[in-house]
Amino acid sequence: MTAYRVHIEGQVQGVGFRPYVHRLATELGLKGWVSNGTDGVHIEIEGEDRRVKMFVQAVVRNAPQSARITRHSVFESSIKYHQSFNIRESSKQGDPDLLITPDLAMCPDCKQEISAADDRRYQYAFTTCTNCGPRYSIITNLPYDRTATTMQPFGMCEDCYHEYETSTNRRFYSQTNSCPACAITLSLCEANGKVITQESKEVIERTALLLAKGKIIALKGIGGYLLLCNATNEKTVQLLRTRKHRPTKPFALLYPSLSAVRADAFVSAAEEEKLTSSEAPIVLLTTKPSPKIALSAIAPNLNEIGVMLPYTPLLQLVAQAFNQPLVATSGNQSGSPIFYEDEKAFQYLEKIADYFVTNDRDIVVPQDDSVVRFTNENQPIVLRRSRGLAPTFLPHPFKGGEQGWLAMGGDLKSAFALLHHTNAYVSQYLGDLENFETQQSFEHTLEHWQHLLKIKPRQIIIDRHPNYFSSALGKKLGLQWGVPVVALQHHRAHFYAVLAENDLLATDKPVLGVVWDGTGWGEDGSMWGGEFFVYENGGMERVLHLDYFQHLMGDKMAKEPRLSALALCKNIVGTDELLRPKFTLAEWTLYKKMMAQNSPVRTSSIGRLFDGVACLLGLCDKSSYEGEAALYLEALASKATEENELPRSRWMGGKDLSLQAAMSQLVDEIKFGTPKELIAYHFHKSLVNWIAKVASRQNVHHLAFSGGVFQNALLVHLIQQQLGDRYELYFHQQLSPNDECLSVGQLAWWHQQNQVKQKTTSANYALHLN
Repeated sequence: MTAYRVHIEGQVQGVGFRPYVHRLATELGLKGWVSNGTDGVHIEIEGEDRRVKMFVQAVVRNAPQSARITRHSVFESSIKYHQSFNIRESSKQGDPDLLITPDLAMCPDCKQEISAADDRRYQYAFTTCTNCGPRYSIITNLPYDRTATTMQPFGMCEDCYHEYETSTNRRFYSQTNSCPACAITLSLCEANGKVITQESKEVIERTALLLAKGKIIALKGIGGYLLLCNATNEKTVQLLRTRKHRPTKPFALLYPSLSAVRADAFVSAAEEEKLTSSEAPIVLLTTKPSPKIALSAIAPNLNEIGVMLPYTPLLQLVAQAFNQPLVATSGNQSGSPIFYEDEKAFQYLEKIADYFVTNDRDIVVPQDDSVVRFTNENQPIVLRRSRGLAPTFLPHPFKGGEQGWLAMGGDLKSAFALLHHTNAYVSQYLGDLENFETQQSFEHTLEHWQHLLKIKPRQIIIDRHPNYFSSALGKKLGLQWGVPVVALQHHRAHFYAVLAENDLLATDKPVLGVVWDGTGWGEDGSMWGGEFFVYENGGMERVLHLDYFQHLMGDKMAKEPRLSALALCKNIVGTDELLRPKFTLAEWTLYKKMMAQNSPVRTSSIGRLFDGVACLLGLCDKSSYEGEAALYLEALASKATEENELPRSRWMGGKDLSLQAAMSQLVDEIKFGTPKELIAYHFHKSLVNWIAKVASRQNVHHLAFSGGVFQNALLVHLIQQQLGDRYELYFHQQLSPNDECLSVGQLAWWHQQNQVKQKTTSANYALHLN
């Protein structure tokens, strides 16, 4: 007989770990107990020595699918002669030190149950088990138990409680368990809040009929409200655009099945795997010719659609009943965060939605759907990291047990990060912080995390931009808590993020960082965005950047690609005939005068370069959403074939890397009548050539990429195709290359600074001893 105490750390709560341990111990005839604690899962196990050791190995090696074990420890213990193996009440002692499980998409077993007419959960919209269902979005406290979630008000019926108590049942110790007899109430309401019906089957049937009639439905999902409408009805889709004040930004689509997706889009093996995963994000797919959807209204001027499969029973039932593709976009007003509280949803969405499908289970934190795309080489590119992906960040390189570091990130694509004990947490995408409601959502989520983790940060890291809300909030919290605040330049944070994600912070080889985005406050007062850094021996140096050009009209430049084109074409002969029609006479006179005055604010932004080229090619003069011009340019370039060369020049491909010379060549190609898709393709290709030349000049063989420009799948594909054989290439894996990754870069930098300090202190101590 032997006895052990086992401690399992990581993402081990809300994944069926306790039921798994109970079943394994019972199968092996072992005695003891298992319990959730504020620092993971604790086990006391005793029995025959050989079987106990088999048990310990199996617990770690064959953990539940959604578990992510970061550490485990095993200690010999005294034999207590337990009579059985039990699940003990959770312990709330100690500060929380565990990972928070993301929401898990509906599993195949639950999907089958809600479709089986003889099953007691037939068409029950809130069917879950230990393998699936809401987690992060409903947690109110730690450790994870039903009483620490918004399931607390819902008591289990006798049958559900029997499942909960039966060790061989899939719902053994399932904290979200419910059924039609002890149901979460589903309601169909008019836009004014008047209840039409609360009979579940009727809600689904009437919702499908309303969608067929061209109505817009606001449906309460896991992380907030979604707006649904018939994706094959162009008139309805345009109505949604009008009501939402969203003229051209693409809408996501919900399909009832994978086979229905394949009818409209090409799906690779990697894309299928991601669509059907427990994260179930929106995946960008290339459309087939003549899809059944109203493509021009859903994704204007683009050849890709964002697709997801039903990730909750409610979405499955609605999609199955309607049996056609649905627009499924975030339930918000233009610029605001997703609405997740019922009162605000009815208040702000009543003029957008005709009807509401809601329920009486509260959502604790808002989450949009995550968005992912793939290159031709199946390189994943995360465009939005939220439901299903946040807040877990594993693996991470921040070793040493630091406590209480808070990184505030940036203002566009905001997300904050925490380093607490041995765990790194990265919040879900929280939106653009120029909006007051988004600022409130950011603060609410941060306060919720502080409550969950019982943490008061002892160090805050912010962006150097003087006008960022996130930076101002960081300074405010620093004063409020009496903790130091330090700032890191925007693009250095990008580079640190991709270094951290690829475990390169301690590398002994130089790494070239290619950081390209729309804008970031530079150390010289300019707006950076086309940067090359070299990271070596723990230090980072800016070695090159895109030639500066004038930054016109502040933030307006990012919304009007014509301003980028105007600035890029300064002093290039013959461009007035291309640009003059894009402005009124008054605008033309004003902007020309400003150009002549040589504004002191300059930019090196590749994002604005993409905007300017898109404008010159006639794709977009004014944007209605961030990145619109760049998306059009990528879509146009993807129509070209790789064999076709430019007839007159190799844009940016000669010895001269001058921006003015490059723009002059591009204008020549336009005037010559070169097909626009060919110009767009070679624009992308020339940027890859430039990267190769910089790498060669710097004599660096390891290249890392970050910044919003690298959301461009064609550009990443060309980099992998042309540079993959000659260089080691590093891209983001879990994080988005856009500004969502900034907070992790800020943590990585501060971690690196502390590592250097520790080494210096150790070296000085050794010198003192000698």
